[in-house]
Amino acid sequence: MTDVIILMILIILIGAAVSYIVKEKKNGTRCIGCPAGGNCPSSRKIPKKKLSGPVVERRTIHISGMECQHCVSSVMEALNAVDGVTARVNLSKGNAKVSCDRVVSEDELRCAIERAGFQVISIS
Repeated sequence: MTDVIILMILIILIGAAVSYIVKEKKNGTRCIGCPAGGNCPSSRKIPKKKLSGPVVERRTIHISGMECQHCVSSVMEALNAVDGVTARVNLSKGNAKVSCDRVVSEDELRCAIERAGFQVISIS
């Protein structure tokens, strides 16, 4: 009897989840569960920042918590706000490739990403 009750609860939960997803997709939500409310700026091109001098160092930062294009935009904006840094963020790889025209400390990069609401796994 308890197996039947558990099975019924699971069916109801799965049905509710599928119903929610279908409803959101019909409403035009591109990214369900997105912190931007599902309206990711995925079609908007993010302008590239140009460095004022030659590249002195490159780093790869592995980041956790990115789930959509809105997250990518947030991380890229946070990193590009650091003086002397330009970044390219890859959602599928969960990392950012950073180029610097001056020496930038790991703490400076880590703080910028954490202020944007994400966690730094490693910097290499």
